[in-house]
Amino acid sequence: MTSITKIFASVLSRIKPTEAERARLKALAESIISRINATGEAEGLNIKGELVGSSARGTWISGEHDLDIFIMFQPDVERKELEENGLYIARKIAGESQSFEERYAEHPYIHAIFDGFEVDLVPAFKVERASEIKSAVDRTPFHNIYVSSMIRGLEDEVLVLKQFLKGIGVYGSELKTQGFSGYLVELLIINYGSFIKVLEAACEWKSGITIDIEKHGTLVHKDPTVVVDPTDPARNVAAALSLDNMCVFIDRACEFLKDPDEAYFSAKLAEPLDDKSFNKILKARGTSLLAIEFAAPDLVDDVLFPQLYKVRESIHEMFERYDFHVYNKSVWAEKSALILFELESSKLPHARIHAGPQVWAKEHALAFKSKYTGSDTFSNVFIRDGRYMVEIPRKYDRAKTLVESEILNCALGKHLALSIKKEFHVLEDEEILSIKDNEFRKFLRNFFEK
Repeated sequence: MTSITKIFASVLSRIKPTEAERARLKALAESIISRINATGEAEGLNIKGELVGSSARGTWISGEHDLDIFIMFQPDVERKELEENGLYIARKIAGESQSFEERYAEHPYIHAIFDGFEVDLVPAFKVERASEIKSAVDRTPFHNIYVSSMIRGLEDEVLVLKQFLKGIGVYGSELKTQGFSGYLVELLIINYGSFIKVLEAACEWKSGITIDIEKHGTLVHKDPTVVVDPTDPARNVAAALSLDNMCVFIDRACEFLKDPDEAYFSAKLAEPLDDKSFNKILKARGTSLLAIEFAAPDLVDDVLFPQLYKVRESIHEMFERYDFHVYNKSVWAEKSALILFELESSKLPHARIHAGPQVWAKEHALAFKSKYTGSDTFSNVFIRDGRYMVEIPRKYDRAKTLVESEILNCALGKHLALSIKKEFHVLEDEEILSIKDNEFRKFLRNFFEK
């Protein structure tokens, strides 16, 4: 068995940035910040550029050429002024990049490519305390201050834990991924002291685990994993982490400690699922697939995916209400969006048993018998287990017909409702193979193989 120490050293040797890589990142960051400061001065704006995130804290993995640079405004500036002047400055700076685009989170920012680095230029308020933040991004500089003061000497532990989480597929706080954020990883290392100690602790975790490094103890969070933000005790740093991804980490951590293997640190890349394999899998499983496809609204993932998940759950509830039992479900989005369900069966018998009131519930019993006696049913009203029963035709005996007829009555969310109302397609079983996109075919393989 390969020792954990050897695995740690091997992984670190391939993910730790070289001095040349660090110098290149530092030079670019300093150059951009200098331009922000000079541009602000020329425009008569009291602003300062500031590098934040893992690149500022020395906890970034080699090859991850991402920079988060904030354009810091004074807190007495109006929100509208911050957005307008912040975007104006960001566009001027990004004008010297290879390419850039405007993106939207809580407020707009610029995403640009400089010399192979992805740079986010984000307007923010420079508040004195985290309790005074005026927008969500304002707390990030406080994360910088806290982590930088606590992480010195533990940076390598952070890198290896990040790579472990990447390898098992649960790294990333995006609402699409619902995994571990970089800041969460740093706090886990600060709290437990090392990569191995985090894994050992995780083996004892259960839903509701609470980590409160600074012992704030002020608020109760109801998420599966709670890590109280040392700089803002009202916030749970692990709020985006799903229960399933928490459990994947617990499971893999215990497996690794029992039988260490460097394979845990390398993500398995799915091969696109070809038509023949798809048909073979579906035939072997004996289930039915149903996909709802529509144009993906032009939204950032953190806005799009929560809406997709909400629609997925609403449609799932509808399926169960009409007796179509869901085995698996997922969502996918690129240019088009797709909500995928695996059903026990997409076709049900046309007849179903409808249960009525108990025989001794006289008033309700009379109404039930009156409604169904002599009506279009498959049986007379009968008694079973003390209740009146009747066999009646189903309103929908095909899942596809149900979705086509009732999807607009589901909870669709503002943006998805517009897209779905405009046009959607319901694809069943082999019809799904009409989607030839390689990334979708990889998603499809992962849907089956998990």
